[in-house]
Amino acid sequence: MRQRPTRRAPSGNLPSELSSFVGRGVELAGVARLLESSRLVTVTGVGGVGKSRLALAAARAAAEERQDRHRDGVWLAELSCLRDPALLEFTLAEALRLTDHTVRPPRTVLAEHLAGRRLLLVLDGYEQLADETARLLRELLLRSPGLRVLAAGRCPLGLDGEVLFPLAPPAPAEALALLAERAAAADPAFAVTAANGPALTELCARLDGIPLALELAAARLRMLSPEQVLARLEDRFALLTGGARGALPRHRALRTAIGWSHELCTPQQRLLWARLSVFAGQFDLDAAEYVCAGPDLPAEGVLDLVGELLAQSVLAREETPAGVRYRMLETVRLYGAGWLESLGDTGRLRRRHRDWYVGLATWCELDWFSPRQQEVAALVEVELANLRLALECCLEEPGEQHLGQYLAGTLWFYWAGCGRLTEGRHWLARSLESGPEEPGDPEEYEGSRLKALWVLGYVAALQGDAVASTGALHECRDGAERTGNRGAAAYAVHRLGCLALVSDEMVRAAELLGEALGRYRETGELNSNVLMCQVELAMALAFQGDLAGAVTLCEEVRDICLERGERWTKAYALYVLAYAALDAGDPARARLLLTECVTVNHTFRDLVGLVLAVELLALVTVTEGAAAEAAVLQGAAEPMWDGVGLRLFGSGYFNAPRLACQERAGEVLGPERYAAHAAEGRQLTVEALVRRAQWAPGPRPATRRPAAPRRGRRADTSL
Repeated sequence: MRQRPTRRAPSGNLPSELSSFVGRGVELAGVARLLESSRLVTVTGVGGVGKSRLALAAARAAAEERQDRHRDGVWLAELSCLRDPALLEFTLAEALRLTDHTVRPPRTVLAEHLAGRRLLLVLDGYEQLADETARLLRELLLRSPGLRVLAAGRCPLGLDGEVLFPLAPPAPAEALALLAERAAAADPAFAVTAANGPALTELCARLDGIPLALELAAARLRMLSPEQVLARLEDRFALLTGGARGALPRHRALRTAIGWSHELCTPQQRLLWARLSVFAGQFDLDAAEYVCAGPDLPAEGVLDLVGELLAQSVLAREETPAGVRYRMLETVRLYGAGWLESLGDTGRLRRRHRDWYVGLATWCELDWFSPRQQEVAALVEVELANLRLALECCLEEPGEQHLGQYLAGTLWFYWAGCGRLTEGRHWLARSLESGPEEPGDPEEYEGSRLKALWVLGYVAALQGDAVASTGALHECRDGAERTGNRGAAAYAVHRLGCLALVSDEMVRAAELLGEALGRYRETGELNSNVLMCQVELAMALAFQGDLAGAVTLCEEVRDICLERGERWTKAYALYVLAYAALDAGDPARARLLLTECVTVNHTFRDLVGLVLAVELLALVTVTEGAAAEAAVLQGAAEPMWDGVGLRLFGSGYFNAPRLACQERAGEVLGPERYAAHAAEGRQLTVEALVRRAQWAPGPRPATRRPAAPRRGRRADTSL
């Protein structure tokens, strides 16, 4: 028998270092000491002084120590891309990898998640939302005694108990070491010598040792001698700091370094720098070529210009699950944004940025129904900051609310399929705030609104909010029938059937879902939604005892999914097939199906599908004779329902496997042993639970023929 997987403490989400961390040993030790005694430590300092790098280095050290006060991991939330305070809580939840399908406010979800945990939360780049960040942290720290926070920003948060760590530039020797290392990275032949040492030392002093300024200067050492760099920098210091007499010297030094780097760029490099400032966080080459190109900046030249800005440390290259991306440091981005504003081109570039990401979402929706489904999920995850920025642009521009409705609706697969229901509902609700379209508006405007309505109804149904779901879906169906939009009508009927399914109205669910399938066939629609409708119809049939009909429907869905490479809907079809296999006395087949189901649902962060599969797997496990393991799995599923909302939607049908497992495992183990094993399961992380679910216990004889629970609230729990 294979050894059962043990629980592993989560390490967090800290990124790997893209370049070496030079010096700062004294500062690292100082931050570590403060974190031992304080729950909120804030590293402050001017832009470019190295706050983020120091905070990340301190966080990595804390994670490696695996101390008890950080036993639940070290987690980073990057806030520099945020402008809308409403997204702050979503971003923290995303950083902590929280999947929550409920209608609870994200702040409540965060507080409840953190309440019983001991972890270090690192917040970087909060200054543009300092007040909102402080209010949120105050509540979280009060309600979560095991929470410690390491923040990095240009200003204090101003909270009681906050301990400040003002970060000064590195000592002269460390500054020279940093300059030398970065220069050697750009030119391996570079070295500090007796001849160039004095000029390099003077260059470090002239730039006040600010790391970002040194990195920008280091990029020039590939083309110029240290003496030339120093001379040119001194020539421009007065010009580039003119009119800033009140600025701190270090602000002037950084402004000088950035301004000098900007001045030494070619006109096209400067133009690209300015235009790239419209991106939030990471972007790829295709996006840069579309958004930034024009008659004065040919698309075919963008690649070379990106390479040139990389060589000058204006851009950084990053590897992501969706491929190579580029990022501009916030201080550098803000400088470029100022130039773009002075050119009077900000509005046009924001609209081009919006258009690219509307197009990206459209492509992703189409590609969701393909073998690239997992790649699409990873791509949208990486592009979320830019998609948010595009949504904000749509909803802020007068007369373009319909674009926001279209974009929020088009991302249905991400909201519903990748565990983002709460944020999806936020954007859908915002996009629909403008009310119905006015008579005479183009037809596509109304189509966008109808799409946002059925997606909102779908999201609300999955959240267990029947009132909001019903209202949105009836409004969508009425509008679709009034305007002859057959596609929107089919989606509305489908989601009303889905709502009936999770509300235990199986007869009505079967009627509505069957009607929706007929409507889909009439319009020639075939995608993940249509297949999900067929799976949901199979569920309604299975719960009414027609397992043969359910199997036929789901085998057809499975075959289409295999042909198209679709995995998300296939996982739900496998759930129904496993349900039928258990009823037919074949727990081994049921386990095989559910193992794949668990893996796929975890891949897409679909908490609803995952918890349903785990609970049915627990029933399979007790049927196989492993009552203790079944109790562990059942216990692990319990806290997952806190993220789904109403347990099993309040459904007796979906609840039947859980009740059957509890009764049968409880009979074998007794109340005390069952409770102990279930408590063990409740301590598992989702990752540990998935590993556990993928482990098959050795064969044990089942004492009696298993029976899958069916027909309503009274589960068949006989052994």
